[in-house]
Amino acid sequence: MRKVYIQHETSVWLELTTLIIPGENDSDAELEEMSRWVVDNLGADVPMHFSAFHPDWKMRDKPPTPVASLLNARDIALKNGVHYAYVGNVHEKSADSTYCHACGALLIGRDWYELSEWNLDESGCCSACGARCAGHFDRQPGTWGARRMAVRM
Repeated sequence: MRKVYIQHETSVWLELTTLIIPGENDSDAELEEMSRWVVDNLGADVPMHFSAFHPDWKMRDKPPTPVASLLNARDIALKNGVHYAYVGNVHEKSADSTYCHACGALLIGRDWYELSEWNLDESGCCSACGARCAGHFDRQPGTWGARRMAVRM
């Protein structure tokens, strides 16, 4: 089976999430290689999410991922041509938000699950320059936000 099957042979929307673990997979060399591979094999429009590790259960010997490491991973991906790169498991609005790959305008302002800005037209294009933002969008932003449900045992 080809490594690029989902992206090139199906209609499934693909996004990649990488848990960044200090000392395991946070080196610049590994991040450079990974983001170049994504652009070369999957395309620049496949979003990459870099998620913070939090020590828990059987892996408590590693520290939590510093925000600086996530921002570094995001910067490397953007430098290597990824159009949409994000950080996760931390509050970092500027790195959680979506920007136009053509003009740099803020398209979707996010802080975790809360939307603050929506600058896409009804076709999913940048309101500033008209470039299409890759993805599947409703005509208007949703209002689902952060929802928590109590679990009773």
